[in-house]
Amino acid sequence: MRVLIVGLTAIVFLAAAPTKQTFTGRITDSMCARGDHSGMKMGETDAECTTACVRAHGALYVLWDGTRSYEFENQTIPERFAGMKVKVTGSWKKNGKLHATAIKVVK
Repeated sequence: MRVLIVGLTAIVFLAAAPTKQTFTGRITDSMCARGDHSGMKMGETDAECTTACVRAHGALYVLWDGTRSYEFENQTIPERFAGMKVKVTGSWKKNGKLHATAIKVVK
């Protein structure tokens, strides 16, 4: 009986665990969620503009995949990838945010 209870408990926990997914896109900010920084003039590069919008205007880091933007759950992880095209491994959380476990630059 104990083995059955332990087995069922493990199944419940595995079913509740978020599934890892891969997302590809550009790290930008929620003010320029489509990655177009030409009108903002907050820096000479997309990376500078993205970082400035987050620091000075309270924008959030997001991943723009060409169709939609995904807000990052942890805002410190994507900072060093601002303006870059990346592949993000992570999971979609119930709070509607992307939980990144790994970010790699792609060409």
